[in-house]
Amino acid sequence: MPANLTPEYKVAEAAYRAAREPRERLECLREMLRTIPKHKGTDHLQADIKSRIAELTDELTAARRGAARTGPPTVIRPEGAAQIALLGPPNSGKSSLHHALTGSHAVAGPYPFTTQYPQPGMLPFEDIAFQLVDLPPATAEHPVPWLADALQPADGAFLVVDLSDPECVDQVLRLHDLLRTRRVHLHPEWPGGVPPDLHDDEDPFAIRLPAALVAAGADRSANLAGELAAFRELSGLDYPALSASVATGEGLDGLGPWLFASLGVVRVYTKVPHRPADYSRPYTLRRG
Repeated sequence: MPANLTPEYKVAEAAYRAAREPRERLECLREMLRTIPKHKGTDHLQADIKSRIAELTDELTAARRGAARTGPPTVIRPEGAAQIALLGPPNSGKSSLHHALTGSHAVAGPYPFTTQYPQPGMLPFEDIAFQLVDLPPATAEHPVPWLADALQPADGAFLVVDLSDPECVDQVLRLHDLLRTRRVHLHPEWPGGVPPDLHDDEDPFAIRLPAALVAAGADRSANLAGELAAFRELSGLDYPALSASVATGEGLDGLGPWLFASLGVVRVYTKVPHRPADYSRPYTLRRG
């Protein structure tokens, strides 16, 4: 049976997709539940909404009571012009890239699964900054149960791969399969937003992120363009491709400008009446 969702419900769903704070998301969920048509075609969606409401209510109640944490946070509060998640297979060079770009203390090692929790850091670009969050590598053998929650506030993703690894194509495809089971969908269209063929998707809880491929260790490749072309052909992925080398610094200074242009970031400078404009700390918006 078709869901036949009402305009009021679709407005509430759009607000939920845009919401970042847990309390704001909870209010949107309640509005979605209030406005959703009540019939058999929406039974599954109603149950999903109620489950999300219960989860967020428990989360907010625990925060108010000052419940003790059992470990580092798994969801990073967004800061800066945008939050970009770093995804990739084990030992792809993701944490080393994060450290080189942000100066963070992300742990990088020769063994897999060095990163255990989200690690935030700021990538400066001119007078603004982008927040990069290094996420643990997720595989079928080592799933990260909170991965979708960690991606909820992200505006985009860098998919970091080591093209010198003969298993890189299979690793990335397995990562995509795992993300899909968590209702996370990466797409090549930047800036943000939903690609045209997903506008009618009735799953409000699917996470859709624009993604770019970042080839780490570019200095180790004798034919980077050829390796990227081969990767795209074998994987079937058509994300925008960037390259960088932590060892030589090649490509590192191009990631900030690329994000600025691809996300459609607009600076807004404030001005107090009768005083010069403040050009030191702009606010940021998205074009359109």
